[in-house]
Amino acid sequence: MKTVKQLQLLGLVMMLTSMSACQSKPKDGLTDTYTSGVIAIAADESFQPIVQEEVDVFEGLFPLAGIVPRYVTEVEAVNLLLKDSLRLAITSRRLTPEEMNSFNSRKFFPQEIKIATDGLALITNKDNPDTLITVNEIRNILTGKTTQWKDIYSASRLKDISLVFDNKNSSTVRFAVDSICKGAPLSNQVKALKTNREVIDYVSKTPDAIGIIGVNWLSDRNDSTGLSFSKEVRVMSVSAADKATPENSFKPYQAYLFYGDYPLTRSIYVLLNDPRSALPWGFASFLSSDRGQRIILKSGLVPATQPVRVVNIKDK
Repeated sequence: MKTVKQLQLLGLVMMLTSMSACQSKPKDGLTDTYTSGVIAIAADESFQPIVQEEVDVFEGLFPLAGIVPRYVTEVEAVNLLLKDSLRLAITSRRLTPEEMNSFNSRKFFPQEIKIATDGLALITNKDNPDTLITVNEIRNILTGKTTQWKDIYSASRLKDISLVFDNKNSSTVRFAVDSICKGAPLSNQVKALKTNREVIDYVSKTPDAIGIIGVNWLSDRNDSTGLSFSKEVRVMSVSAADKATPENSFKPYQAYLFYGDYPLTRSIYVLLNDPRSALPWGFASFLSSDRGQRIILKSGLVPATQPVRVVNIKDK
């Protein structure tokens, strides 16, 4: 299917090139419009499931438009935008003052549009009975102060904790260092794989592992209530208190992300540098539209503008 899609996009490029041959070319050589043409975008790999769903629906609505996503690390996504290699990136952070100044010095004035609130989920092997953890305990694991399961659960039969991320340059690692560890370096025992899918596979096969991934990788698309996660792994409940209890610990359900009860949340932004208001703007507008926001709502994340249905549930 991927090959067929690539051929379709190639054919679309050739058709658009032929159509524009007799017309005056823009100075920048770009021919895409608000709803037609082919463009590449960059997206943080941790958002791949939701971004791909948005792309598929957008292309279905606008057959003359082709969006080619590149799923990369957050660092690479921002760098591609800074180098003018593409005009739209989806990340979990806004541009820094230095990055914004770099654009402004070249007479570019990029836009930052929040489209959703995401949660970082802590996953363990299905056979691990320990389901509650505090942010302080996570911090101690990340920094190497806690290395064994019995240091958290005295009755645990598991031994060394194996904590895994998706990628050393990912937004997940940056969030862990900045927001959980408060700038303290990560332990050299923390493992970086390559993708969120690899994290899920590793944890599903490793009894003593903890993985940290974007929650949209775990959402069960067949559950319209948004209260089910992947059956491959177990999702932990996280507490901001000093001691985790069933009453003060929360899973990354939409309602808990929305109200801020779940402590590991982050925003998702569209970073847009498209002064022509062409296809990148068209796709960004779709992401912010009612249709695009309803897709985010269904994914288990919290849309920036769509109302969230709150369901009273306490599942530990």
